[in-house]
Amino acid sequence: MSDTRKLRTTLVHGGARRSQYGEVSEAMFLTQGFVYDSAEQAEARFVKAGPDEFIYARYGNPTVRMFEDRMAAITGYEDAFATASGMAAVNGALMALLKAGDHVVSSRALFGSCLYVLEDVLARFGVEITLVDGTDNAAWDAAIRPDTTLVFLEAISNPTLEVIDLAHVVEVAHRNGAKVIVDDAMATPIYSYAAACGADLCVISTTKHVDGQGRMLGGVVCGTRETIRGPIESYLKHTGAALNPFSAWVHLKSLDTLDLRVRAQSGAAMQIAEALEGHPKLKAVRYPQLPSHPQHKVAMTQAASGGTVLSIEIDGDREACFRFFNALEIFTISNNFADSKSIATHPATTTHQRLPQEQKDILGITPGLVRVSIGLEDPEDLLADLRQALDAV
Repeated sequence: MSDTRKLRTTLVHGGARRSQYGEVSEAMFLTQGFVYDSAEQAEARFVKAGPDEFIYARYGNPTVRMFEDRMAAITGYEDAFATASGMAAVNGALMALLKAGDHVVSSRALFGSCLYVLEDVLARFGVEITLVDGTDNAAWDAAIRPDTTLVFLEAISNPTLEVIDLAHVVEVAHRNGAKVIVDDAMATPIYSYAAACGADLCVISTTKHVDGQGRMLGGVVCGTRETIRGPIESYLKHTGAALNPFSAWVHLKSLDTLDLRVRAQSGAAMQIAEALEGHPKLKAVRYPQLPSHPQHKVAMTQAASGGTVLSIEIDGDREACFRFFNALEIFTISNNFADSKSIATHPATTTHQRLPQEQKDILGITPGLVRVSIGLEDPEDLLADLRQALDAV
């Protein structure tokens, strides 16, 4: 596809492959394996499969490949490998590039499952992990060493919405010969700046904005063709993390409206954050594009939007916060985000429940912290719902 085409066009047409039937909608190939015309052809394909040649669904599939090509195009990378979930993408990218004795520097503010992979899984296999305050450039400077293999971070942290100076981190990492992996779930694929800042790989939970309608798990690792079709593909195809064709097809159809949905949701998130700031029942409202956000300046230089999620901190204890949750009428209480339905989450007792209290305190995950994911409902209705629920506090 021509590089001159705009994002919204690429979201609809990128990576398209048509069968001999000339279908309009992308075809869904629900097949485990593929047939060869001869034993010689089978042998040749196992030696080296061409770009439109497939062997087994765990290795690749035409529907999945369309989705991978489209995700690579919209994020600005050469290639991508789709996975069964966002955490399969995170785990696969880390495991594919690391071995015992390697050193990883990561931001401390991470999703609970990412911390588990780093601190419990990788550390158990002899990988040295150093966690830093991701918002402190000097901390990155001090932690990244000439023997550092990999740097890992969330562009916008979940759930406290810390924003990292990605260009600075990439520059320091590359100067020391380390690769950078960015978890882009909160930044959204539409406002992703990982490639623009020079990150080697980005991982995205496509469960979130891409599907974005509460149906399918999925994930993707994006990067250079050499890395994706080299160590990433080798690890993922042999360990069974492949995205199934039906999920890939649903994701493809969702990409048609991704730009429209994310822009509407992000605009509503900003509108609601501005309206709630200063509310007497709130200690804080956090959204990267608010001038009061601690990393507002760097956030504004990196992206045109802060995404579809904001965080609020209720002035009260766990019981007061639960009264807020139980008074909500439009917002759904759940642990997902980036859905078409608006969702409220209490990280301290759900997504980050397993973290020791000391770590919660460091990250700012207080009993009053609420992650607010803005959906496609009318922003005025959502704001009214939040305000009436705050009255219950």
